Amino acid sequence: MGGPRFQQRIPVFGLAYMPGGSKGGIEIQGYASHARDLDVRRFKDLCTRHCLLALDGWIFLPIAYPSITDEPKQCQQLVLSFIGRFITSDVPSSLSWLEAEILRLGRRLLRPFTIAEAAAHLKVTDRHVRRILYRLVDLQLLEVVSGQQRYRTYKIRMN
Repeated sequence: MGGPRFQQRIPVFGLAYMPGGSKGGIEIQGYASHARDLDVRRFKDLCTRHCLLALDGWIFLPIAYPSITDEPKQCQQLVLSFIGRFITSDVPSSLSWLEAEILRLGRRLLRPFTIAEAAAHLKVTDRHVRRILYRLVDLQLLEVVSGQQRYRTYKIRMN
């Protein structure tokens, strides 16, 4: 049975990744539908589609289906690096390192976080973290998610 490998028709399969208002997409593309059987009109349509999505702020990671089966570790590294672009972003240079690290924590968690979580991450007291969080709220970099008189959870503010 040393004949040519059976070639499946794998359509485009896409995953949207939208943390904090960012727009990322991972597309798994089949060989038949994107290379072998592609006519000129379909090729132009695909290019136009990618152009329009790029103009709308989307970043895409196209992965060939044969790469998933042949080089799964390389694909895993590509996906992890792609996700890393969204959770590691610059912070204003005017912030202290503690303030910047709280913002990075919030971006990594992609969910509201508590004072205790921030204090444990920074290895400082709750009281010290509370002062930093108040400042970040004043700078409109964080917003309060729960608590009226005593703030309980915070999240990254989406502009």
